[in-house]
Amino acid sequence: MKYAYTNAQMRMFDEREIRRGTPAETLMERAGSALAGKVKAAMERLGVRDAIFVCGGGNNGGDGFVAAEHLRDESFDVAVLCLAERFSAACIKAKERYRGEIFGKIPRRKYVVAVDCLFGTGLSRPIEGENAALVDFISHADHVIACDIPSGLTDGGIASDICVKADETVCMGQLKTALLLADGADMGGSISVADIGIPAEGGTEIFEDEDIKTLFPAKKSCSHKGHYGRAAILAGFGSLGAPLLSVGACLKSGAGYTELFLPPEVYPSPGTLLSAAAKYPACILSAYDDRFLPHADAVAFGMGAGVGERQFEMLTRLLGEYQGTLVLDADALNILSVYGREILKNKGCRVIITPHPMEFSRLTGKSVGTLLADPIGEAKAFSAAYGVTVVFKNNRTVIAEGERTAVNVTGSPVLAKGGSGDVLAGLIAGIAARGIPPFEAACAGSFLLGRSGEIAAREMGEYAPDATDILSFLPKALKSV
Repeated sequence: MKYAYTNAQMRMFDEREIRRGTPAETLMERAGSALAGKVKAAMERLGVRDAIFVCGGGNNGGDGFVAAEHLRDESFDVAVLCLAERFSAACIKAKERYRGEIFGKIPRRKYVVAVDCLFGTGLSRPIEGENAALVDFISHADHVIACDIPSGLTDGGIASDICVKADETVCMGQLKTALLLADGADMGGSISVADIGIPAEGGTEIFEDEDIKTLFPAKKSCSHKGHYGRAAILAGFGSLGAPLLSVGACLKSGAGYTELFLPPEVYPSPGTLLSAAAKYPACILSAYDDRFLPHADAVAFGMGAGVGERQFEMLTRLLGEYQGTLVLDADALNILSVYGREILKNKGCRVIITPHPMEFSRLTGKSVGTLLADPIGEAKAFSAAYGVTVVFKNNRTVIAEGERTAVNVTGSPVLAKGGSGDVLAGLIAGIAARGIPPFEAACAGSFLLGRSGEIAAREMGEYAPDATDILSFLPKALKSV
């Protein structure tokens, strides 16, 4: 298990360490030394001896001054470009100790290696004017190394209009969540973490293969389908394709039983039954009426359900009377948006919601921009307010339950097609049916969907795969862990 931290958390840990007696200059020396080692390795790999450090006036700039001085001591040809007028106390001391050349204006020559020490986590305003010119200068280098995070990247991983795109990023102390979220996944390049002696706790969890593997232990030879739980996919009155995708994923999840429940308007249709049975013969097909309550360990509802009074009554009954794990996706979330999310507070079951940004916007009444600016905080706040596990889907999905948060880092752009969310809902329900707690089931489902997307991209490219292809690669995704 890895952990990542927000900029605010890291500032708190820094301040705590300083209060405990570690001078800020000592932390800066450790950070600068670690950065120098990474820059040296890059220069040797690229076969060059020179680099330029672009430094701001804060502690990120101070790290750059320290690193440049270390490299000067090893006879590398380094220079510093700094246009700042105000400096932090620690940066002033680092600047005074630096004995090399400091450019007061942007040089006309191009560098192979440029090191971004402009803002890091200290950005609190848009980049403009001279700073925008500095970012442009950095971007023209052949190889860009960012100190902590690329300048211009917000805490939520959103790239400002002007932002450094790094080839590699050296995080100081701990991995930063900004590098995992939204644009951060593309702006940071290869990421390494330098231990500078700042203890941290809590943090956002990052599940790895070994963590997922523990949720899929080897099966006992003396076992039967009843040992692995019963999952139900509850179709509504809209599209049947969406719940069938959920069924396909549920059948691959490891659940002992997968049952598809169809409303009375649909169930009598021979064509519908034949189509569903031919596609997934291992799935149990059943009808339900308006007083239906599934006898299953986990239920997924909302995929292709439609939005209306009957669906709202069904959702209200499920929340109030069902006692297993309930996964709410797609139209179930739209039902909550239309008829009121407060019914989430009157539930007798464990609930997992799986909104994408627009669904979460409708559900919370907040703009997509607001939600994406702080996806971890927003998911955590909604989870705490309504007692649900939130799976906030984006290129990097955020999972929140109470005080726990996780970011899923598997995935591929191939998942940016209709039906991927339906696959995820069925996959989470099937995993939860085995008795896996909601948070872990959500993390495992997100991880495996992402891994399946990665495999699909390798074998089929990024444009061709659709949701049925993602389904077909789920066995390989499971086997990979």
